Amino acid sequence: MAQHDIIIRGGSIVDGSGAEPSLGDLAIRDGRISAVGRVEGDSREEIDATGQLVTPGFVDIHTHLDAQIGWDPYLTPVSWHGVTTALLGNCGVTFAPCRPTDRDLLAGMMETVEDIPKHAILSGLPWSWENFGGYLDALEGLRPAINVAGLVGHCAVRFYVMGDRAVDEQATGDEKKQMAELVARSIDEGAIGFSTNRFVGHRLPDGRSIPGTFAEADELLEIAKVIGPRDALMQNVFNLTSHEFNLELVRGLAKTTEGRILFSLPVGPEPSAGEFAFQFLEQAREGGLDITALCQPRGTGAIYGLQAMMPTHSGAWRSLSEMSLAEALVAIGDEAFCARLLGESERKGPCVPTEKLFWMGNGDSPHYTGCADESLAAVSSAAGEHWAETFLRFARESEGKALFTYRMICENIDAVEDAIAHPHAYPNLGDAGAHVSQVMDAGWPSFILSYWIRERGLYSMGDGIRRMTSGPARVMGLHDRGVLAEGMRADVNVFCADEVAECQPEIVEDFPGGAPRFIQRARGYKATLVNGQISVLDGEHTGARAGNVLRHPG
Repeated sequence: MAQHDIIIRGGSIVDGSGAEPSLGDLAIRDGRISAVGRVEGDSREEIDATGQLVTPGFVDIHTHLDAQIGWDPYLTPVSWHGVTTALLGNCGVTFAPCRPTDRDLLAGMMETVEDIPKHAILSGLPWSWENFGGYLDALEGLRPAINVAGLVGHCAVRFYVMGDRAVDEQATGDEKKQMAELVARSIDEGAIGFSTNRFVGHRLPDGRSIPGTFAEADELLEIAKVIGPRDALMQNVFNLTSHEFNLELVRGLAKTTEGRILFSLPVGPEPSAGEFAFQFLEQAREGGLDITALCQPRGTGAIYGLQAMMPTHSGAWRSLSEMSLAEALVAIGDEAFCARLLGESERKGPCVPTEKLFWMGNGDSPHYTGCADESLAAVSSAAGEHWAETFLRFARESEGKALFTYRMICENIDAVEDAIAHPHAYPNLGDAGAHVSQVMDAGWPSFILSYWIRERGLYSMGDGIRRMTSGPARVMGLHDRGVLAEGMRADVNVFCADEVAECQPEIVEDFPGGAPRFIQRARGYKATLVNGQISVLDGEHTGARAGNVLRHPG
């Protein structure tokens, strides 16, 4: 009988602790790492990792895969980018707890906040639960290919306790206690924490801000009192205009829980914005508070192109957006139709600033970090064209594949660097599963590896891998993943550090009902293992669905 199930031989091991690469082997048996270093003995299967890095699987702590897991058990595209564990339920929007009468309401909220089609949510999930434990039971029945864990969301909790009053009214003292009790029960049933959201732009279908946006601070502090004793996580999205309030709130929550607090950290366009974000986190952590920030790794916001959103919403442009790719290519080859497009764009202008729209290039990997003279405004000016002429020319020359990224968030890459240099600021915010027809940031692990480590040199390989593995695993409260050590769960990546990269985003129509979404494949990954089984090999799923639903140990 073989001593091990799998041996990965001859790779450079980056164990996730922050240590730099060292040559060695790694053995797996019964879903756990059975040996690291020089491995003797035989195995049922071997992976030759010569010239490759061997790392823990990546841990994605900001996803909205809550709906997609119902029809895509492989949880693409994150699984193509080495992610082996994903945290669902961020930003306060979750599907549990949920009374049967509130299913339509929660699905509608997820549609307007996270751009996930409501009909896909309602038809793609079993909706067999009311409490959070039942929700996790339903996820187990879906047999995901990667590990998933869930946060219980403030919106669902508020709706459950307050009904429609949850949107516009403050909770009574008794209702605050009921919410805290419901959160405590959800954690006891397996939620690894609680998420809340104060961003006023996140709205319900009727235009009102989602429940909890304007909740009094003591409502969150009441909930924090039950999170702390359970050693659970509290995840936050802030009101971007209330710096002093945000600082006071996040410190108050950390002091109350005496535990882990996670928040999303935006970086403004000013050159000083990164240092401001760095100092905000420093102030938040004063006194040793366990507070971690997540940041987008590069400029992002939306994607524009012939297969994506149009840069203006007027009649001819709207009709172009409703065409198939083949129809659109015919249309933009017609001089009269293009004249209509140009005329409307001249009269009404673009819906986003063209100086913030950047061509993603025609290479195998998208060009995300172009300077100001590579914007659509600058390129069209240099060519002596109207921006709409340049947009349409690029579409014709690329047979409709040309894409432009709108840098609405984190647009200054140097400022982003200043922020994510902080040891507790992770550039891991990919929003996978959300805004799927508008933007694609789920390839953040490959961007960190190819840009922040290989090209820019911001992180050493050891520190960069730590920020993608043991760091976020600790934030989630996972003690058996994120490090390559004997006895740990065998979530493992094997990849070539010189080749790993994102591929160009592409549109597919594989959601229930044929709704479109962006996907993004990766290059350079040899293998990804989940709980000791090879899940992805040479960029393709093997069919293994070995993921676990990770529940809070309490």
